[in-house]
Amino acid sequence: MFRNSRLPSFHLGNPHNQAGRIAFVLGLALCVLFPTSRNQALSAQEAKAQPSTVLAAVDHRHTVSLDGAWHVIVDPYGNGLYDSNGKARSTGFARNLAQTDSTGPIEYNFAKSPTLQVPGDWNTQRESLMFYEGPLWYEKDFEYNKIPGKRVFLHIGAANYRSYLWINGHAICEHEGGFTGFDCEITQALQDGNNFAVIAVDSTRLADGVPTLKTDWWNYGGLTREVSLVEVPDRYIDEFDLHLKRGTRDEIEGWVHVVGAPTGSEIKVTLDKDGQTTGITGKTEADGKAQIHLVDGKLQLWSPEHPVLYRVILTAGEDRLEDEMGFRTIETRGTQILLNGQPIFLKGISVHAEAPYRTGRAFSEQDAETLLGWVHELGGNYVRLAHYPHSERMTRLADRMGILVWSEIPVYWACHFEDPVVLSKAQSQLLEMIRRDRDKASVILWSVANETPATPARTAFLTTLVRDARQLDPSRLVTAALLVRTEGNTKIVDDPLGDALDVLGTNEYIGWYEHTAADADHTQWDIRYQKPLIMSEFGGGAKAGLHGEVSTRWTEEFQANIYEHQFVMLNQIPQLRGMSPWLLMDFRSPLRLLPEIQDFYNRKGLISEDGHKKKAFFVLQKLYKENTIGHAQ
Repeated sequence: MFRNSRLPSFHLGNPHNQAGRIAFVLGLALCVLFPTSRNQALSAQEAKAQPSTVLAAVDHRHTVSLDGAWHVIVDPYGNGLYDSNGKARSTGFARNLAQTDSTGPIEYNFAKSPTLQVPGDWNTQRESLMFYEGPLWYEKDFEYNKIPGKRVFLHIGAANYRSYLWINGHAICEHEGGFTGFDCEITQALQDGNNFAVIAVDSTRLADGVPTLKTDWWNYGGLTREVSLVEVPDRYIDEFDLHLKRGTRDEIEGWVHVVGAPTGSEIKVTLDKDGQTTGITGKTEADGKAQIHLVDGKLQLWSPEHPVLYRVILTAGEDRLEDEMGFRTIETRGTQILLNGQPIFLKGISVHAEAPYRTGRAFSEQDAETLLGWVHELGGNYVRLAHYPHSERMTRLADRMGILVWSEIPVYWACHFEDPVVLSKAQSQLLEMIRRDRDKASVILWSVANETPATPARTAFLTTLVRDARQLDPSRLVTAALLVRTEGNTKIVDDPLGDALDVLGTNEYIGWYEHTAADADHTQWDIRYQKPLIMSEFGGGAKAGLHGEVSTRWTEEFQANIYEHQFVMLNQIPQLRGMSPWLLMDFRSPLRLLPEIQDFYNRKGLISEDGHKKKAFFVLQKLYKENTIGHAQ
């Protein structure tokens, strides 16, 4: 592991005040084991480093939840985490020492420290932490008895932004990336009976992070998604890819990978729908993969109108993994997007992972039901999950509700595109996103970026990510939200990244950041690629409950008028195949400072954070339900 670090510091919302940074050259976090116990010094001898991983369908495995109250210590100077050179160490608070007569001075005590709820960001749980960015320690005691023949992983759904895990004082793993889950094996560190987990999370924004220093959303820190123990056999299924073969309606192809399986091990895949089953058996090859090709003449295809899900059962020796999956194809033909071979228009909306009503980072089933329920109420069949992977509860629910998904990694604005370390971080997050959600029929688009400058370095960076996405998952489409050029009343889409993409995404804000709403009526589009186009963002801000003339900025009428004129323009773009206006619900952002209007919220939502639907919501709802926008053909 290579690090390039500086001393951490405490700062309040200053994007230029950096803390210690850790660069992972390979992008995937490495795990390190140290033998110890609660009141012993850690051994200086390090065990062999092991990588963290992403286990498929964790939410369908047997798990032991560690959610709930965790003791926490705020560590603004990183005193318990970093040494004098700014490097992470395992001799600080991770030992969870208790003061005794035989020990020296100990200036922390988890048992006497307050608690925060996990999952949950720390910013909205304690007023004093609203603007806090830096390290914070979590500790939880738990009971566990080992099961012979079982391996145990600790699963973290998301921790923003860098995290460090110890079990009973053993340093297990480190991870960088705030929106993708990871799993670290803790089998040897566990002991029968009493155990404790310590997780340090540092939310400091980094110049060489993904995302980089400046974003238009709140930097919610902490263990923002579920934490659990996952039990698997010695030989276990860690990853699989099953999908409908393009050009067919009854052929499922893919593979299943088994850790520790010798060549020739038997793998069985069974599909079950209402008691009707079909299955096939495969054999693992030298790399642990078994190729799968299954034909089911009665296969029902998944679509927004009929979101059919099968119970999929994977069996490999003692391991049995169940999942819920739908099967469909997604592809392009010229400027069309084809779902199951038929043209489709994506009637959608963009969404941030902001929790309705309570605010903070969305993570619960109720959050997902509210947000996607509003999408359904709009008459939408598609949602853009911006600007990072959302909770798996969102994609699971989208599967059940029949809502198509654009999923994105946070390569956002001005990342350090010349830095290979940053590329490796982006590649790691792309890998983790795809490994988690490739079993979701709802996900049809992987997005590699949003609003990035069209420089040669950036184009090479993103083209690499597009290539990686296709290698990891050739069954889906790849896109990005592009900036557009303006010449007079013409919008030009000629970003060189367009060559690499399957579907073009474009962002524009006529009537808000440029020109007037009525200028959209006469705006022409010059698109240099014969590919499908999604208007991935447009819109304007409004304070819920503020009314006035359509010419008065921040009123609901002003926002609704922007939408009305956008529709005139959008219906004149022949290759438009979808739209996801910005956005469903207001969300917190440190860039939005206007008192009594923004108050640290981006107000472009169609719904306020407390659930008030603005006039533009009903304007868009009418358009979608009457099908008076866009062209599928």
